[in-house]
Amino acid sequence: MTQTAEPEIGKSLAEGKFTDEMLEKMRALIGTELRTAGSVNNEYATRLAILRFAEGIGDDNPLWTDEAYAAGTAHGELIAPPSFIFACLGSVQVGWPGLGGFHAETNMEFHHPIRVGDKITARVVFDGFDGPIDASKFAGRRIKDYLRQEYRNQNDELVATFICSRMRFERTEMQAKRESRKIELPHPWTDAELARVDADVLAESPRGAEKRYWDDVQVGDDLGIITKGPIGLTDEIAFVASGAAPIPRLAAHGVALRRYKKHPKWAFRDPNTHALEPVYSVHYNDYAASLQGAQMAYDVGIQRTCWQIHHLTNWMGDDGFLKSLHDQYRSHVYLSDVVRLGGKVTEKLVDGDGDHVVKVETWATNQREQSVMPGSAVIRLPYRAEAAAK
Repeated sequence: MTQTAEPEIGKSLAEGKFTDEMLEKMRALIGTELRTAGSVNNEYATRLAILRFAEGIGDDNPLWTDEAYAAGTAHGELIAPPSFIFACLGSVQVGWPGLGGFHAETNMEFHHPIRVGDKITARVVFDGFDGPIDASKFAGRRIKDYLRQEYRNQNDELVATFICSRMRFERTEMQAKRESRKIELPHPWTDAELARVDADVLAESPRGAEKRYWDDVQVGDDLGIITKGPIGLTDEIAFVASGAAPIPRLAAHGVALRRYKKHPKWAFRDPNTHALEPVYSVHYNDYAASLQGAQMAYDVGIQRTCWQIHHLTNWMGDDGFLKSLHDQYRSHVYLSDVVRLGGKVTEKLVDGDGDHVVKVETWATNQREQSVMPGSAVIRLPYRAEAAAK
């Protein structure tokens, strides 16, 4: 009997092309519920899982890290930051054979806080795609796909919904445009500049128990700034260790090799170390990032959203509730970059649910003054008449 040769794991990422056959196959998958077992990192919001995640995004708000503090709040116990859903299942991807991908946009809705001990289960559905879209300065022709991720707790309550949109592209076209996006990397920081960055990072603090009443907020109010960076390799390792990535879970040695033999497009052999690396290593491996058309390793899309949520929960205090948010990811945030996140109030109203909410515009910029994540959010705040009635 003739044996079929096993597919080879190459020294580069797969280089697929858009074809009519590919597009038809992907259209046929619309509405499919995707398997998630290989990507689940946490099922339970244990104290340590919440702590590990919070530290992995650089957020030491005592509401999620200090049991004694949390017991004295209206919640009565630890809760997780809204972004903790990513530590349960960051995302799953639907397969576009051989195409590269960047997370392009996030839309999220939150319905219930996650409390210590909750069991979170995710369901992921492929909702379709747009395109192919014409070539741009950033990449060649591209597809924008949509995955709907629903997270429920042990009571079958919908905790959050995450619509994840990714751009899919032909890696050869992205690589060809890399020179047109070239910048000086790593960024050449001076000692004085780094001292100012460190001071800005240490200046952030959560509002905490001091209620921010809806009555007192005004349109145009500034939300302040939090600072992340310079982004380093340990920041990316901490994010992986927090459980928020990757897709599927990272593994080592024989466990990883058996997966890669079964799915050779999941990995490549690094020509410098000769080690097998997953596609996800674009976030900590410069060679892998170059194969995606980037100059060096770069951050994770949902990592940026976690920073935005950190900023918003710092501002709103223990008694606020983040109802929804929207983000667009623009430009790479490379290792050595600094990102500053801010926002302002654009509207205050009583919404259709009867909640007293503020709408905010949010932004994130790097040291090159590039907008790397414009967005928006809706936040429910306590109001004085409600507080007086209690």
